[in-house]
Amino acid sequence: MREFKRTDRVADQLQKELAVLIQREVKDPRLGMITVSGATVSRDLGYADIYVTLLGEQEPERIKENLQVLKRASGFLRSQIAKRIKLRHVPELRFHFDESVVRGQQLSSLIDEAVSTDRARQNDDEDDAEQGGEPR
Repeated sequence: MREFKRTDRVADQLQKELAVLIQREVKDPRLGMITVSGATVSRDLGYADIYVTLLGEQEPERIKENLQVLKRASGFLRSQIAKRIKLRHVPELRFHFDESVVRGQQLSSLIDEAVSTDRARQNDDEDDAEQGGEPR
């Protein structure tokens, strides 16, 4: 059995090429700092779902605007990919905002907050014990 599926290899290559193309070739001033965080390709290689994140911008209207710019540029990006990658059929590109990064940051801040609260509570208990008081 093969170690990696062809769709996975194509998705990985698409992710790398799109990251470079979006950064260097798309000249739309409305486009923010975009990171291509992932790509999945359908089994028949007809569609590719490209997941992007925006650096420092989380407002829904800015996200929507950036996705529209990418959608409009998808034909150009697809033609550039066809020149760079040897495929019989270049998948149609569908761009999506990757919320997992934002969600991960939220969870990380919640964990940090819980740890600091726990440490503060532990320090208070130690201070009470040194003073001969009852722990809470």
